[in-house]
Amino acid sequence: MSSEQATLNARRHTPGREGAIPSLRPYQVEAARAMLAAVRARDARTISIQIARQGGKNELSAQIELLLLLACGAGDLIKIAPSLRPQGLISLARLWGRLRQTPLAPHAARHGNTIALGANRLVLLPAGPTSNVLGHTAGALMEVDEAQDIDPERFSRDFRPMGASRATPTVFYGTPWTETSLLEQMKQRHLEQERRDGIRRHFEYDWQTVAAANPQYDRFILEERARLGEHNPVWRTQYCLETVPGSGRLFNPQERALMAGDHPRKRLRDRELLAAPIVAGLDVAGLDVAGATLYRGGDRDHTVLTILQVLPEPSPEPRRPAPEPRLRILEHIDWPHASHDELLQQLEELLSRTWRPQRFAIDMTGIGEALAAALHARGSHHRCEIVPVRFTEQSKSRLGFGLLAAAGGRLTCYAQDGSPEYREFWTQVSNAQVAYKPNRLMTFHVDPAHGHDDYIASLALAVEAAHGLAPRIARGRRREEDLD
Repeated sequence: MSSEQATLNARRHTPGREGAIPSLRPYQVEAARAMLAAVRARDARTISIQIARQGGKNELSAQIELLLLLACGAGDLIKIAPSLRPQGLISLARLWGRLRQTPLAPHAARHGNTIALGANRLVLLPAGPTSNVLGHTAGALMEVDEAQDIDPERFSRDFRPMGASRATPTVFYGTPWTETSLLEQMKQRHLEQERRDGIRRHFEYDWQTVAAANPQYDRFILEERARLGEHNPVWRTQYCLETVPGSGRLFNPQERALMAGDHPRKRLRDRELLAAPIVAGLDVAGLDVAGATLYRGGDRDHTVLTILQVLPEPSPEPRRPAPEPRLRILEHIDWPHASHDELLQQLEELLSRTWRPQRFAIDMTGIGEALAAALHARGSHHRCEIVPVRFTEQSKSRLGFGLLAAAGGRLTCYAQDGSPEYREFWTQVSNAQVAYKPNRLMTFHVDPAHGHDDYIASLALAVEAAHGLAPRIARGRRREEDLD
């Protein structure tokens, strides 16, 4: 380990064909030294490291791996990721890039999910439920990447024994998610051990720590906070490093208050709205074989259409990306009893004459598929982009996070008008529940005993339709290595 300081300071590396290896920041060096001390001690110590998103977790891991590949007798470094794609391949690509920046690059080899240098290898193992990982033995270090997304029972059963014969230390990386995740379990265990013996095992660096060491990150984080809102679970977990409860209310009291608007409800696209981008979202009720809407929770299921006005926000500075647009709910249309043909006829009128939205997102789950296909086939008549969305675990999670980001201050409903639609919308907003699941997924619903969630689903679809519609200053996508 005599080359430790050379690896932790890029300026002492001999640059290769692709430039110098970046210097680690002070907080990364602190965590790196703790990991190397555990490797030297060979005491099967475990360490947890939480770094805010884009704060350099992958760079820290790659440089530690590089150092151990260069060392004598490191053996097989085992790296565990929730899946091979994308997390695992991203890690391999970063290590391979760093290895190519050293004079020993010609002696390195990459085959499948391994990178080898001499007798040492890094072996990437996916932790998905169908992956076969038995038979591996860890050498100098075992790493668990995105540990919040790995099943704790599977880790204990299939991965933990890999380090037993050599008393291999294990490092858990990631950002918080729920209180029952593997990463959170290890963090709490480490904090309890620290209280007993004073040896630090948990390292935590939130967005403020990262921004203090990287001025570029400060601008990035201000944009993210404005886009997501401070109460958004993505902001809280990935940047503030707070856990979220497993379940609870979808909208907190502050978000509900921010959603209460004072603009008037609109029944059609009048002259005042001619220049405003309009989008719509439709949640389609299920129908029985006779064409009647199905019962749910003691009442008939409804088809609900939500109309949104998209209000672009100007950029605060030249050459800066514009903030996310404000969204106004202008209208709710509720069909408690409508057949497929009736819906199609009325939607044609709404799309081509009454509202003329630029984009229309429709739930194509079940019978919605036929309705979406019919509307798409007639798209030339109403000049509206049809966005069909099939509700799956992944798509509904994406819709839910998009809805929460908008509810952080950009989304408002029309003023109280005494209508049954207004009352039903706010009833569902108040009763909507959220459940956070592994792999950073979430789902939202209203308990059938308390009513429906069709207004919430329709709103989420309308917010999805608004995504990327407002004019924005062009900017390239930030590559991970620009900030990480």
